[in-house]
Amino acid sequence: MSEAANHASRAASSVSAIVLAGGRGTRLQAVVADRPKPLALVAGRPFVTYLLDQLVDAGICNAVLSTGYLAEQFETEIGPKYHDLSIAYAQETEPLGTGGAIRFAADEAGLPREVEHVLVMNGDSYCAANLEAYIEWHIASGHDVSLLLARVEDASRYGTVMSGADGHITAFLEKQPEQVAGNINAGIYLFRREMLGQFPPGPSSIERDLFPVWIQQWQVKGWVTDAQFIDIGIPSDYERSQHFMREVKR
Repeated sequence: MSEAANHASRAASSVSAIVLAGGRGTRLQAVVADRPKPLALVAGRPFVTYLLDQLVDAGICNAVLSTGYLAEQFETEIGPKYHDLSIAYAQETEPLGTGGAIRFAADEAGLPREVEHVLVMNGDSYCAANLEAYIEWHIASGHDVSLLLARVEDASRYGTVMSGADGHITAFLEKQPEQVAGNINAGIYLFRREMLGQFPPGPSSIERDLFPVWIQQWQVKGWVTDAQFIDIGIPSDYERSQHFMREVKR
């Protein structure tokens, strides 16, 4: 193994992943009524498996699926192992929001002792970025928190993330009615394990409750990519994802 590959392997071994897969997906239920949104079939496969492929490709060995609605379906379809990725499950009994779900998943499943960083992925969106490069950048730069930002031509549906010349995130702008290009939050976060202590007990939103505070107190940097991005939260984008994933994965 080359020195670069050894370095990448060491970086990946210091990371555990949490995939947020507990949402009910109310807007999508008109077309996907019998399964949780992350298990919706896209190009013949449960959507969440495309995210798990990214974790495997990045060399990550452990992941926790944070589940809620129809949670039993995840263990039936995914099981305790996905290729080389060991899967644990943390089932919410009540909605906890993204922040609460992250803390609950880490506490419920437990993180391996050697883990120094936590990678969080939203289970209903996909960005075709190189996660291995993202992880190496985060660790080498010593940030407290990193966000993967996708550059899109129309940021009006998502809101825009603003950052300075040094990459430090300065603001999160709400959705705008006009179609404008911008960097959006791709729902893939990296942070030092110690940051778990910043999560309050009970329900919270990492996007609304934690990030606005963290950008004032900690090193929160954005890693911008031109890689394609999609979420499947509404029927039209779910329909579009069928072709999108076939093109991205071919």
